[in-house]
Amino acid sequence: LKVIAIDEQLRVIYEDNVHFDKDLPEFKTQGGVYIHGDRLTITSPVLMWVKALDMILEKMKSSGFNFSQVRALSGAGQQHGSVYWKKGSIQILKNASSKLPLHQSLKDCFSVSNSPIWMDSSTASQCSALEKAVGGAQHLASITGSRAYERFTGNQIAKICSQNPEVYMQTERISLVSSFAASLFLGAYAPIDYSDGSGMNLLHIWEKLWSTSCLDACAPGLKEKLGCPVPSHSVLGPISPYYSQRYGFSPECKIVAFTGDNPASLAGMRLQEGDIAISLGTSDTLFLWIQEPTPALEGHILCNPVDSQTYMALLCFKNGSLMRERIRDDCASGSWDEFSKALSSTVAGNNGNLGFYFDVMEITPEAVGIHRFNRDNQKVVLSFPKEVEIRALIEGQFMAKRIHAEKLGYKVSKYDEKL
Repeated sequence: LKVIAIDEQLRVIYEDNVHFDKDLPEFKTQGGVYIHGDRLTITSPVLMWVKALDMILEKMKSSGFNFSQVRALSGAGQQHGSVYWKKGSIQILKNASSKLPLHQSLKDCFSVSNSPIWMDSSTASQCSALEKAVGGAQHLASITGSRAYERFTGNQIAKICSQNPEVYMQTERISLVSSFAASLFLGAYAPIDYSDGSGMNLLHIWEKLWSTSCLDACAPGLKEKLGCPVPSHSVLGPISPYYSQRYGFSPECKIVAFTGDNPASLAGMRLQEGDIAISLGTSDTLFLWIQEPTPALEGHILCNPVDSQTYMALLCFKNGSLMRERIRDDCASGSWDEFSKALSSTVAGNNGNLGFYFDVMEITPEAVGIHRFNRDNQKVVLSFPKEVEIRALIEGQFMAKRIHAEKLGYKVSKYDEKL
């Protein structure tokens, strides 16, 4: 859990974090999560998140941070995780005593104590049932921006409802991690915002309303448990009196809707229409501002957090830096300097030699293995010279990004092509 405070010139005046494994060892998490016996179910304890919030605010208080100066507060949470509030919890949240840390007041408020999170992949049967119910994967993508994904919240809710119907019946509100965190500050159930809500397989991304056919396919009475979605920049209301009494926040401090981590990245990097951002991580992520999206079977279309009338596209490529590191080790003696020199020594276009490299099963597209093509378009090419291999990898990865971005509606202008 991270906190950052900025002044009106956007200068950072305070920064800190709580590390779940190290600072909250009593929860016994690894990487902040529990990996269950089936290796598919992955959850996080809800109370750990609440206790981390208590801990970070106490750290700020003891450092002398002036909470009364805070004019507005917002945040981002991991996409796709969900929190299940037990019936009657709204009153406890609203009337929490400022004499107690919040995690003590809320300890009995959750019908599901371990929240399913973005890493969970245990809902394959729910995904196929959802796609079937709405007329196929492409039709689901056309409504919600994505085909059915195992981590997406609608499928997680469907699993809980079918496996534990009593638990589902005891739940009065389902939050995303982002709207859950906003609820803690608001002292009331915060609505889900359009952008984070687009990662649930439940929101009709064109109408900005829950899709009745998707809701019905997942669980009964789900609309009431989700509340009405709102634009991502909505001011939800003033901060809960709990924080004014315990930490000295001004009662005038506004809570702005929280959103998911991916939409927040688009907003934070100040992307505009036509811009692309690429994160070169263990997996590569590409996201872009888009006016007229065409949802596809690969990739995601989300509502844009900055402008509710436009969209953002998100593509994830599993074979990212781990693949580049493997080729660096094989072809450049493990040295990025050698890798860069080899790349510079070859020409753009690689004289017609191209490669697609997937050590692990790729998400976009679903493929595995090493696939090389030379200038003569031979079907089987067993190897390239080292410098050709390096350029083939880099050009292949970026070509794939462009192809899949265009499939989602990204348009490369003639001006860009001349550049």
